[in-house]
Amino acid sequence: MKSLIDFFEDSVKNYPDNALIWEKETDSFQSYTYSQIKDEVHVFANGLLSLNITNSDRVALLSEGRRLWLVSELAILHIGAINVPLSTKLEADNDLIFRLNHSEAETIIVSKNQLDKVRTVKSQLTHLKQIIILDSIESTLDNEYTIDKFDSLAKEHQAQNPDKLANAIKHVTPQTHANICYTSGTTADPKGIILSHRNYTANVEQAFSYINIPQNYKTLVVLPWDHAFAHTASLYSFMHKGASIACVQIGRNQHETLKNFVTNMQEIKPEILMSVPALAKNFKKNIEKAIEAKGETANKLFKSGLSFAYWYNGDGQNAGKGLKKFTYPIYALYKTIIFNKIKERFGGHLQYFIGGGALLDIELQRFFYAIGIPMYQGYGLSEASPIISANTPKFHKLGSSGKVVNDLEIKICDSDGNQLPIGEKGEIVIKGENVMQGYWRNEDATKETIKDEWLYTGDLGYLDNNNYLYVLGRFKSLLIGADGEKYSPEGIEEAVIDHCTYIDQFILHNNQNPFTSGLIVANKEKIKQQLKSSKQSIDNDEALIEVLEQIQSELDHIKSESKETFNFPARWLPSTLVVLKESFTEQNKLLNSTMKVVRPKVEEHFSNEIDYLYTPGAKNFISETNINNLRIYLENE
Repeated sequence: MKSLIDFFEDSVKNYPDNALIWEKETDSFQSYTYSQIKDEVHVFANGLLSLNITNSDRVALLSEGRRLWLVSELAILHIGAINVPLSTKLEADNDLIFRLNHSEAETIIVSKNQLDKVRTVKSQLTHLKQIIILDSIESTLDNEYTIDKFDSLAKEHQAQNPDKLANAIKHVTPQTHANICYTSGTTADPKGIILSHRNYTANVEQAFSYINIPQNYKTLVVLPWDHAFAHTASLYSFMHKGASIACVQIGRNQHETLKNFVTNMQEIKPEILMSVPALAKNFKKNIEKAIEAKGETANKLFKSGLSFAYWYNGDGQNAGKGLKKFTYPIYALYKTIIFNKIKERFGGHLQYFIGGGALLDIELQRFFYAIGIPMYQGYGLSEASPIISANTPKFHKLGSSGKVVNDLEIKICDSDGNQLPIGEKGEIVIKGENVMQGYWRNEDATKETIKDEWLYTGDLGYLDNNNYLYVLGRFKSLLIGADGEKYSPEGIEEAVIDHCTYIDQFILHNNQNPFTSGLIVANKEKIKQQLKSSKQSIDNDEALIEVLEQIQSELDHIKSESKETFNFPARWLPSTLVVLKESFTEQNKLLNSTMKVVRPKVEEHFSNEIDYLYTPGAKNFISETNINNLRIYLENE
């Protein structure tokens, strides 16, 4: 049983001259070896000790992904303190205040881009004593240390107390708390997930159940480093194997950083990328836009290639098998003419993506598999450190969340906690060394979630005979019909979004109502393109009616094809629909930091619209309400 310090020290010993971190602060990427990072970690840890930070103290880390992010965390862990990693998406409001006060963090490590947020709420932080700034800035306030000043304190302490760090390290065990990671707060206040060193090292070991990462591989980490998936699957998994982690060049804002990601891919040429559904959809959209720009011939060739590849690949595990193998030359031709050129957009060396964070629609899985850079869907949650199952190059089935990792017990339970047979749907329940220690200062929530060492995930799914896990949505967010029947909305919602041209976001509602209803966020970009190409105006009712008619037509098609294609009972499909005047965003708190819809908040925010859906007027989708709502939505920038 090992701690994260053991993992790190082993990697330094085994791969001293390998590049651990690639970082671009000026014109080009610079590499830092495992040995160099160890030296930096030890200096940083001495700096923390010089500020009287000791074991079990909570230290918050609020920064973009960068070399000093990993150095900071490893330094915190080396002295037995607990890191509280925070999302840079948090605003300077109660979301940030709650996490800092609830964790009782006395020290905050912060980048210069995030410093103003901390300063804005500083007077409301009841435990804060000091702030370490990871950059050089011109002016500081009381108890603020720039990286230069902190570095001087650290080296002075290291010289005067040569044995203090070694003594601190001796007290760190695999059971020592490593992190308090806060949930995104989809319901009540966020919960602080306590993860030990062993939770992480166990999960890294589990991550390699069916996969390996050669030491010459690189990954470019676009996901926030506090994100549980990026944290374990990128930082610690790559570190464990002597491989390299590249940081996206930090821009002045989030948008600029994302733009840098495209350039950085060409520079780093990663072999593996971690992705979440929101990012995957964006990649797909940009690829399709680039193909469309090449003209009608290229677009037709691309679509025919995709269609052939979908057939050839099947569900992944049977790709190119049977008689299909004789048609490989056709697939190889499509790869040469089209797909390999698309791969160049990702640097040219990309072997595959690992997908996590939320459900990845099977159409997206088929798309990336077809173009030769499969997105292997996995499943996990922060409370499990987070990996529970994963598809891999050797073992994968499209549409599944992959095989359950080794050294993990899993069962599917009904609402009374009884185990269900293989193939039956219920709550996913797991047990293993990767399961969290509990929720920080929240015994009630801990008891609700962990029972007899089993973690009740709150997610709905089933297992097949080969131990592949299929995740269907939230078990605890099931919709309930008037007859008491419970069903998961996510699959229907994904189908609607994927097959309706003018729908960008969509959720179903049914809380023991006579029928299911639906809330639509229209696809502003596509509707405006259509209006522009047909030379019509937003002010024209007839033009908006045409848009609504197409939405209705495509939804009717889903209903008519449901049994054959979508496998949704008709009674679960929406009988009434309303177009909303605004979209679900992080700003209005209707999306959480991992871009998942916060269903209870959506239902509260749009309570008037939901009430409308159960009135006689809502039975006609082409209504004055929907025409006016659509116009208001299109006019809002």
